[in-house]
Amino acid sequence: MRHAKKINHLGRTAPHRKAMLSNMAASLIMHKRISTTVVKAKALRTYVEPLITRSKEDTTHSRRMVFSYLQDKKAVTELFREVAPKIMERNGGYTRILRTGFRKGDAAELCIIELVDYNENMLTAEKETKKTTTRRSRRGAGKKAGAVASVATTANDIGTKNVSEIIEDAVVVEEETAVVEEAAVVEEEATVVVEEEAAEAEGTEEVSETSIEEEAKE
Repeated sequence: MRHAKKINHLGRTAPHRKAMLSNMAASLIMHKRISTTVVKAKALRTYVEPLITRSKEDTTHSRRMVFSYLQDKKAVTELFREVAPKIMERNGGYTRILRTGFRKGDAAELCIIELVDYNENMLTAEKETKKTTTRRSRRGAGKKAGAVASVATTANDIGTKNVSEIIEDAVVVEEETAVVEEAAVVEEEATVVVEEEAAEAEGTEEVSETSIEEEAKE
């Protein structure tokens, strides 16, 4: 029984398997993608990714450790000079396996194994599909900023009008609301003036009535 036997020997002796994986790793580093079977690609992934991680620290010790696996000076130089700066921000997962079909004859499943950061088409597709984050406005922001933000959100949902035109509409709505508020303030002031005039009129009527009563008494 094959309990806890995770290593795939690939039908080869240990020296043959190590030599094959070393050559495949050097080819992958030099050419950035190679075609092979899925089983070999999975074995290569566990072989080459620790070497790529070690290349992040460019020291003599790291170079000697990588060279002990690759046995290729050009591949070591390419790994530390070209590949390492590109994968510096990535924490693992440096390779990608793309299945391409089956081989004629033995029907072995074929694939392409490549370095993730060197597939420009897929990187641009990821950037396009990535959602844009929106910033929340502060509580003390003006009404105009809130109106523009709400209208921009509506533009993203509708997608039929130009954003600049919608923002101009928002500004117009903001001006109209300001005019309405000013009209309301003027109306309130007018009512206050009318009430004051009515109070003054009542006071003059009372004074006149008291003066008439005093004259009648005399």
